[in-house]
Amino acid sequence: MFSSDRCLIIGEVAQAHDGSLGMAHAYIDAVAKAGADAVKFQTHFAVEESSADEPFRIRFTTQDATRFDYWKRLEFTDGQWAELAAHAAERGLLFLSSPFSGRALDLLQRLGVPAWKIASGEISNRPLLSRLAATGKPIILSTGMSPLTEIDEAVEFFRGRGNELAVLQCTTSYPCPPEKVGLNVLEVFRQRYDGIPVGLSDHSGTIFPGLAAATMGASVLEVHVTFSRDMFGPDVPASVTFEDLRLMVDGIRFIERMRANPVAKDDVAGDLSPLRAMFMKSLAAARPISAGEVLQPSDIRILKPAKGIPAADFDQAVGRRLRRSVEEGEFLQFDDLD
Repeated sequence: MFSSDRCLIIGEVAQAHDGSLGMAHAYIDAVAKAGADAVKFQTHFAVEESSADEPFRIRFTTQDATRFDYWKRLEFTDGQWAELAAHAAERGLLFLSSPFSGRALDLLQRLGVPAWKIASGEISNRPLLSRLAATGKPIILSTGMSPLTEIDEAVEFFRGRGNELAVLQCTTSYPCPPEKVGLNVLEVFRQRYDGIPVGLSDHSGTIFPGLAAATMGASVLEVHVTFSRDMFGPDVPASVTFEDLRLMVDGIRFIERMRANPVAKDDVAGDLSPLRAMFMKSLAAARPISAGEVLQPSDIRILKPAKGIPAADFDQAVGRRLRRSVEEGEFLQFDDLD
């Protein structure tokens, strides 16, 4: 599922739909139109994962008295999740959703998700990880709040069970400033977990980290998406618009073609030899010069195209005697010189 030659680009909707099924469907269409490979949601069931004591990360709404109430309001039914999965398939997208409980896992398993995206906060939830591993499906592991020792444990856990695995650098900051993106960690992961694909889950709200990660051979890129920066919701500042997503997708595919086609400079020069004659310059007479005269620097102009003595040989021409007379502007040849 993961390749160093082609980055899997995931449009993360998360809770941007704010509980509206119609809006969730609209996000699927927009992600597909922008050219991403996958659309990702988060499957929450309040009673299975939250409590009245859970605090808000950002207090952005007055309609939900508690975080538990927020999760409850955003729940979809099993049938509605099935509609979303079917819609994604119709649009040629991989349908992904992070499970936050066993109930969510069971539902998504029935819907046939092709892989599991593990949210940063679930990396130490061993009962959930065990059930995810047992499905045999590929794992996309976010690491936004974890030290290396905790990531090591999760990587070895899935390695030991034979799951295909990709590890994503992630910084749980919304939006994430450039100083905290941590592009260098991709190479840290690549060296530390030899043979495991690496990627980036980006919360910067810009296309730049994604493009940079692509130049580093990222196998997976996940970005939050929004219709507008004026939309409602806590993730909007950390999201890219669909116009940005389209630009980023095109940029990544362009980068992949460049990386897949290294060039030999001499070969390129050979291929472009017809253009050399157009763009390079040669020596020409700056005035009418009679046979027998000795060329002085002031007697020579350097002009396009390259159809005479190359400009690089200027010093070899100066001080030489002409064998024949030349007109002003006439290109000089080596055969013209004694």
